[in-house]
Amino acid sequence: MDSTSPIAGPPDTAVPGLARVGRASLQTRVYDELTRSLTHGAFAAGQVLRMQALADTMGVSIMPVREALGRLATERALEIMPNRSARVPLITEERLTDLARARCLVEGELVRMAVPRLTPEDWAVLRAQTAECETAFNRLDEEHASQTSQLNHQFHFTIYGAAGSDVLLPIVRSLWMQSGPCVRASAIIYGRNPSLTAVHHHWALIEALEARDAEAAVRALHADITQSFALIRDDMRKAAGDG
Repeated sequence: MDSTSPIAGPPDTAVPGLARVGRASLQTRVYDELTRSLTHGAFAAGQVLRMQALADTMGVSIMPVREALGRLATERALEIMPNRSARVPLITEERLTDLARARCLVEGELVRMAVPRLTPEDWAVLRAQTAECETAFNRLDEEHASQTSQLNHQFHFTIYGAAGSDVLLPIVRSLWMQSGPCVRASAIIYGRNPSLTAVHHHWALIEALEARDAEAAVRALHADITQSFALIRDDMRKAAGDG
């Protein structure tokens, strides 16, 4: 069988969070689908992804899956494991700190760049996206954690896309791919604690953007990023204390 030929028939064991891919440019399409799933929190930290199950789910052979997993491993989004598998990196306090610092630096600069470029039409889109995200969080459970992650992604990248930086945007995409399991974990924590508000920093960020106040916008963004990471850190420490 050609290494890029689709595998006929439905998969025996499907991997949640993935869709089948078409025939064209299979290596790229497999990589893009895995990247989308990682970014949107479809996979949990520590989850083991077996190459054959991934290939069956996406309707491709092992080769493009192996190549995509290798590429994602070099980007620190996955770890290659024995027996034809990869693992989503575990969440540690060191990783949380590193990701939060990098995201605040890069995304803060994109927000500064976007402030003079965003239009009233953009602000309306951001308000609609935040309202939709707020509604999703109100009915959140573990099964819908990836939905809130997708909505949160749409909101942030509406802003970052307006910045117009061809250099910084790929960097922030990589950071979000690495942060996907963390975003999923924080969404689950929000779901367990209805008293927590997940999007109030979004509203503050929108108000600062509308006022063309770059520094206030960056402060709201940093608060949004660090709140989620702090929730995970606190949850990990509580779990360790209970153990």
